[in-house]
Amino acid sequence: MDNLLKFIVSVLVSVLFIRFCNGGEFIESKSFINFILAIDPTNVLGIDRSALVSYPCYYKLRGVECNLLTGEVIEIRLENMNLSGIIDAESLCKLSKLRVLSLARNKIQGTVPESISMCKSLTVLDLSSNFLSGNSSVLLQSLTRLKNLKKLNISKNNFTFSQHTTSLQALKGVTIRESTYVLRGVAPSSTAESDNTKTKNHHMNLMVWVLIFLGIVLVFVVLVFLYMKCVRTVKDKEVIKQVVNYSSPRKTPSAEVVDGVCNTEEKSTELFIFMEEVEKFTMDDLLEATANLRKQGICSSLYKVHISSSGVFAVKRLKKLQVGFKEFSQTMKKIGNLKHQNVLPLVAYYSSNEEKMLIYKYQNNGSLLTLFENYAEGKWNFPWKLRLSIAVGIARGLAYIYRSSKKGNVIPHGNIKPSNILLNENEEPLISEYGYRKFLDPNKSCLYKDNGYTAPEKTLTEEADVYSFGVILLELLTGKVVEKTGLDLVKWVQSIVREEWTGEVFDSEVAKFEMYAFPLLNVALKCVDCLPEERPIMAEVLEIIEEVVNDQVDISPSSMTSLESTPGSMKHVYAF
Repeated sequence: MDNLLKFIVSVLVSVLFIRFCNGGEFIESKSFINFILAIDPTNVLGIDRSALVSYPCYYKLRGVECNLLTGEVIEIRLENMNLSGIIDAESLCKLSKLRVLSLARNKIQGTVPESISMCKSLTVLDLSSNFLSGNSSVLLQSLTRLKNLKKLNISKNNFTFSQHTTSLQALKGVTIRESTYVLRGVAPSSTAESDNTKTKNHHMNLMVWVLIFLGIVLVFVVLVFLYMKCVRTVKDKEVIKQVVNYSSPRKTPSAEVVDGVCNTEEKSTELFIFMEEVEKFTMDDLLEATANLRKQGICSSLYKVHISSSGVFAVKRLKKLQVGFKEFSQTMKKIGNLKHQNVLPLVAYYSSNEEKMLIYKYQNNGSLLTLFENYAEGKWNFPWKLRLSIAVGIARGLAYIYRSSKKGNVIPHGNIKPSNILLNENEEPLISEYGYRKFLDPNKSCLYKDNGYTAPEKTLTEEADVYSFGVILLELLTGKVVEKTGLDLVKWVQSIVREEWTGEVFDSEVAKFEMYAFPLLNVALKCVDCLPEERPIMAEVLEIIEEVVNDQVDISPSSMTSLESTPGSMKHVYAF
């Protein structure tokens, strides 16, 4: 087998050597060089012509394709290369196997020699967008001798015209591209018209099929979307059912409801409702409700739940809390009994040994973060009075939390940020997600996130909550948002103040009220002091803000102009 392979290779080498010595490839190489020298006299192609002499296909010139078996040039595509010479058709046609010649979009001059008709193998000839001249009818007459020609493009040149149509009509079966500017005097043949009509019909049919395909794809995508939405809704509903692990009181005689509490004999599950009797719902109502997952994190998930008998609720599912059943219940009852207009009330809580859920009334007016983002995008107004109303509302809510707690039994919030400040129907701030941070695993990253609102000491204390409030107060004064942007707002404000105490730090809406904004800026900077012991308590912060409020007329939340009367009302923008 090896001897046979060596014999075949030696025969092929001998044949090629004989062919080259007989002048076949030498003649083709010389012809190719002459053609290149003619169309590119200034050598814009950058060819090493000494290397090209040996054999054009070995040089691997871009745009030149050869037959790998015979070594003959079969395609020359030198398009848009700034060639400025002339066409040496005599040398060109000595490339006996040349099928494609495209010199479009160059600066080639002169005429197209009649000897182009000697390129018998040509199937494609594209000389468009050059400076060629001559009589178009003479050129077309010579091209009738090219029996293999299938495609011709001589548009956008400087040819003269003739009223004779025989030349063009003789090119039957050739796809001809010609601009009316170039060949105005030449009428296309019926064959060409027929080909153009067929091409147009083909394009129309192709377009129809594409539109039909896109329509089918669109319908399929819509159906998949609706299916996935239904599946997600069912899954969300099943999650709540699995979470509560509930046995209906109607089916389990040992279960009873006492003072709003649904208890089993083992007291391992509890649903405690703080709402008025008219708004109460049962566990069956909760299980039958439609639930949509709105947010999912490492430590919690948030659902929007529609209970037909009572309304829309936000259900917070807490994951792997470090707390026992009894301690959690006692804490939540304490939280649920807090009643203040700036603290989001806890409607109910569910507790079992494995899972915990907090239930709140759903707020349709969004959050402070939503207001910040839409103000930055120019969608909503954010006037000074509304900012001051929100600041004093948050301060009142936090001061109430710490004032109502017994000494040594304080429950810090631990996660004060704009997305946790919801807005009620009167645009008053409501502090949400209060009371459960103390039960999170301290080893989990969700307890102390580096989110720009967390105090440097990273502890659950009043001083840490004061720091977070100070950052929000700086946001209200500067119009800059920390949440989701990663901006170190405290550092930025301190650098401005350190350089020069001016109003440049204030947002344009706040700058109109500089005399009232400066005291707030001062207290905000005290709140974000890096040393906890240097920060004021919330009661002191509230006192300073209320002094600013009292210095102005008609600033209380109850007298605020509703955002519904300003461009970009917050209606139907949800926080959850």
